[in-house]
Amino acid sequence: MLYTMMDILPLLSLPDPPQRRLDYYVPCPCCDRGRDKHLNIDLAKDVYRCPRCGTNGGVFDLYALFTGVPREQVFEDLKSKLAHREMPVIRKPQPQPEIATSPCADISVRDATYRALLQKLSLASDHLQNLLSRGLSEEVIVKNSYRTTPLVGMRALSKQLLDEGHTLAGVPGFYREDGQWSFVPEQRGILIPVRDVRGRIQGLQVRRDNTQKRKFRWVSSVNYPDGCRAEGWTHFVGPPREKIILIEGPLKADVVHHLTGQTVLAVPGVNTLTQLEKTLLELRRLGVQHIMTAFDMDFLKNYYVQNGYAELTRMLCALGFRYGTYLWNPDYNGLDDYVWEGCLRAKV
Repeated sequence: MLYTMMDILPLLSLPDPPQRRLDYYVPCPCCDRGRDKHLNIDLAKDVYRCPRCGTNGGVFDLYALFTGVPREQVFEDLKSKLAHREMPVIRKPQPQPEIATSPCADISVRDATYRALLQKLSLASDHLQNLLSRGLSEEVIVKNSYRTTPLVGMRALSKQLLDEGHTLAGVPGFYREDGQWSFVPEQRGILIPVRDVRGRIQGLQVRRDNTQKRKFRWVSSVNYPDGCRAEGWTHFVGPPREKIILIEGPLKADVVHHLTGQTVLAVPGVNTLTQLEKTLLELRRLGVQHIMTAFDMDFLKNYYVQNGYAELTRMLCALGFRYGTYLWNPDYNGLDDYVWEGCLRAKV
C-alpha cells in the first residue's frame, strides 16, 4: 500500500497547501520558533526538506518527525490509523492538472535574457539608499545591475524580450499562461543578480521589503505553466586567486568584495550546498587552493548552522582544499557589517 503526503497531512494537523501550489512551507519542528516556516513539503515528489537545518526525507520520515513514532513502525501505525478512519474524512490527493515545466536553459541563454530584463528595469530611490547604507558605492550599484522588482506590466515586458529575440523558456521567473509569456509576480524588493565564475548571471534573488521571514528568495517560476525552478546557484565576485573567502549570501559577497578587494564565493545558505561542489571543482582548476569561511557569527551558537558547516568542511577536505574560518567581534553578525563599520570608523 502506498501513502502520499496528502494521506498523512490530516494526521499531523498540518495546514492544507495553498491553491495551485505543489509545494509549500510549514514550521520546521527541528529549528523553527514562533511563526517561522522553513520546512518545505513537495506534494509532487512526496518529499520534504528544511534548508535551514537540513532535515529531509519522504512520507514515512515526515510522519516519524512530527509524531515521534520510530521510522520502522510508521507503516503499521499508518495502516492502523487510516484503516479505521471513515472514508469521507480521509483527504485523498485531489486530481490536479499537471503543470508542464521547462528544463533549465543553458547559462548563456539565462545570462542574455536576464541582462536584457535588467536593462528594462530601474532601481527605486529607497532601494538605492539601502544599498548605499551597506557600503556599496553608486558606481558599483550600477555595475552590479541591482534593480527593483517589477510590479506591473510583466506580460508587456516579456513580449519586448521575445520581440528582441531572447529566450524565456527555461529561464527561472518566466512562465506561459493562455499562450502568453509573463514574469512571476514578486513582492516588492531588490533584485540581485547571482553570477558564476565568468560573471554570467545564473539566476536572480530578491531581497523582499518589510519582512523578517525568508527575506531572501530565489526568483523561480516552478509552480507556473512552462515555468522553471531556480537551482540554488553559487555567486562569485572578483578574480580567481589562491585564497578566497566563502560567505553566505550573494549581496554580502558583493559588499565584502567592494570594501576589501578580496575575492568572495557565496552560497545561498550554509545548509544549501547543492551547487557548491561543481563551483569548487571549477575554481580548483583555476588555481584556488585555500578557502576561508566567513559565515555569520551566530554559527558559534546555532546547532543547525554548525551542522551545515561540518558538511562544508567535509566537502572541502574531500576536494583537497586548505581551509580556515574568519572570526570577528560578534556584536556584528555578518562580515559585511563588521567590515563596513571598520570603514566608517576609519573615516572619522
